[in-house]
Amino acid sequence: MGQRKCGICEEAQFKYKCPICVMPYCSLACFKKHKEIPCEKPISSSEGNLEIPCEKPISSSEGNLASVPPLHIGKPMCVDEPREELNQSQLESIASSSEICEALRSEELRKLIWNIDSSPEAENELEKAMQKEEFCVLTQKILSIINR
Repeated sequence: MGQRKCGICEEAQFKYKCPICVMPYCSLACFKKHKEIPCEKPISSSEGNLEIPCEKPISSSEGNLASVPPLHIGKPMCVDEPREELNQSQLESIASSSEICEALRSEELRKLIWNIDSSPEAENELEKAMQKEEFCVLTQKILSIINR
């Protein structure tokens, strides 16, 4: 798997992504430089960002995830078949599911999802994640919620 460079300095490997435009950056200095020019949410075929409204926030104190940035859904997605794209109602059903919210408290599961989201070879990371029972259980719960 190739290393991805910071979108600002283009020297170091990125560790974080801007929560608004998903620009990868490596440090606070690069983040501050990025914020000198206002950024915008990327244009996406879906309806904006989706936040998961869990009753109890997921924090790094519940596990050692201080280096793992929060998940953000909203970057452009490529869907081969438009009928496979989830609508806003389906996304809201997933986000409001207490089962999904509870599952996402798992440090291992959050790391798997972050690895998929941040990888330049996301399909390979997805295949690795599908080898893990916890990830398969999550995907089955999601599919049952959206009735597929």
